[in-house]
Amino acid sequence: MTYFARKFGFFLATLWAVVTLNFLIPRLQPGDPAEIMVKRLAGKDAALDPAQVKAMRAMLGAPDGSLWNQYVSYLGELVHGNFGLSYTYYPYKVTDVIAQAFWWTVVLVVVTQVVSFVVGIVLGAYAAWRRNSRLDSIVTLGSTFLGTLQPFWIGLLLLYVFGYSLGWFPTSGGYEESTPGFNWPFIQEAVSHSFLPALALLIVTPIGWILGMRNTMIMNLGEDYIRLAKAKGLRDRDVALRYAARNALLPSVTGFALALGGVLGGAILVETVFDYPGLGRLMGEAVQNKDYPLLQTLMLLTTAGVLVANLAADLLYGVLDPRARRAQA
Repeated sequence: MTYFARKFGFFLATLWAVVTLNFLIPRLQPGDPAEIMVKRLAGKDAALDPAQVKAMRAMLGAPDGSLWNQYVSYLGELVHGNFGLSYTYYPYKVTDVIAQAFWWTVVLVVVTQVVSFVVGIVLGAYAAWRRNSRLDSIVTLGSTFLGTLQPFWIGLLLLYVFGYSLGWFPTSGGYEESTPGFNWPFIQEAVSHSFLPALALLIVTPIGWILGMRNTMIMNLGEDYIRLAKAKGLRDRDVALRYAARNALLPSVTGFALALGGVLGGAILVETVFDYPGLGRLMGEAVQNKDYPLLQTLMLLTTAGVLVANLAADLLYGVLDPRARRAQA
């Protein structure tokens, strides 16, 4: 119980630090969102009217007073689940704006993460078991080469070839004319619009899992218990799956949990390239427009998701590997 209590205490302390930094970072950035919106309405070359800026701050509900008073007010609103109005999508609430984009990102990124994890673990384990073979060379060199490429660059290439040149897939958005809901026309359009963004992520995302699983499993293959298993006459398949791969998989559990926790941050560059209506695109718009309420909420969701996933991984690790509990007892 000491192990689990300590992990939960670290989680609470880190969550408080994240909430505090989430409050401070947007306010330390230069620029005034009220001035940005007034300039947008009046034109870039128009002179700023202090009265208009003041009225815009009041309309947006921008925080005022000392930094400490703002912090106390922020914590109070956070406890009550009130994240304010979005400056970019005024007068809609931040929660409403995020709710519309939430499932787009979750479906896109979760599916790609799960597929990438399974493919990466299988290929990495097989390459490690057949190390120094032709397959191992192809997987390792291919992964190293693809790892130098950026998802947004691959997205631009896919967009040009399959979107503009061949016209096989839509070039932007999440759907076209169908009514959102659980109906076949909408599902067809959603899958068609999400195919290229998902492919751009699937080309690069498995690389880390492949190389990590391969290197960890190769180290495990040199352990004494592997030699003992071979000496006992166990089949190569059983040694690879039940011993080497099983132990090599443990470090990947934490990485996979963190990757799923980071889903709430979206794939900012990929979603921006394809104009995909997810949380990543919202994050980019919030940064560009100094939308503090939306930016703070997205950052809090992302970091809280990573923390919760990390806590779950630590607890699961303690269950799967008793040595972790004994080490911190």
